Amino acid sequence: MKKKLFALAMVACLAVVCLAGCGSKTEDEVAGTVSTDGSTSMEKVIGSLGEVFQAENESIDFTYNPTGSGSGISAIEKGTCDIGLSSRSLKDEEKEQGLEETVLAYDGIAVIVNADNKVEDLTIDQIADIYTGKIKNWKEVGGVDAEIVVIGREAGSGTRDGFESITGTEETCKLRQELTSTGDVIATVKSNENAIGYASLASVDDTVKALTVGGVKPSADTVLDGTYKIQRPFVLVTKEGSKLSDAAQAFFDYAMSDDAKPVIEKAGVVPASK
Repeated sequence: MKKKLFALAMVACLAVVCLAGCGSKTEDEVAGTVSTDGSTSMEKVIGSLGEVFQAENESIDFTYNPTGSGSGISAIEKGTCDIGLSSRSLKDEEKEQGLEETVLAYDGIAVIVNADNKVEDLTIDQIADIYTGKIKNWKEVGGVDAEIVVIGREAGSGTRDGFESITGTEETCKLRQELTSTGDVIATVKSNENAIGYASLASVDDTVKALTVGGVKPSADTVLDGTYKIQRPFVLVTKEGSKLSDAAQAFFDYAMSDDAKPVIEKAGVVPASK
């Protein structure tokens, strides 16, 4: 009889443990979707963060839509995505509409030329003069005798906004081409030996040449210490008073955590908090 009572007691205990275990697993597990939308310059860092996050959260479906900073900000205003991505700070009027920014990282904007271009360095003033049409020939800055083909981004681009505000060329740039993505700028400069463009440092590869600016090479270290002057923030955009879903909050928390810093650094940008 004692053996029978003992066996029944053990079965009851195991049942309680199993139920407790099942309850805790369901409580801790986060499922759902996370949609991000915006800056094409943030593709590498957001893609890397999303890949690591989803590998650790298999019940969450993470998506990134590279539409440009302006579109990402607009998507948050309209409520069509969870987290907006902007490669510029929010403007006062955007903040007045209830949008909030959280700086994820800092990125240099590299001034790029064709790999065969002999020019190695430009000052910010020279860059501004090239983009406003005061300097039109490469020979004026130490290059060959050839017309400079000026490439820029489309209106609404966070990269364009950052570049023009730093170089003081807002609404005065004279562009040969306006392109809609970082990749397009790099590809165009790669294929034209007389072109100049600008692109996220995190996206620049050895198919083009990143110029030093005022003698300072663009790098994670020079962005962090502030010696490379053409730089801007990478921003996560949310809406004040609008609660994120559990899945979106989990990604947001991960992106801003210490665990994410090595991933951000590997993507070529500088975490906002070192």
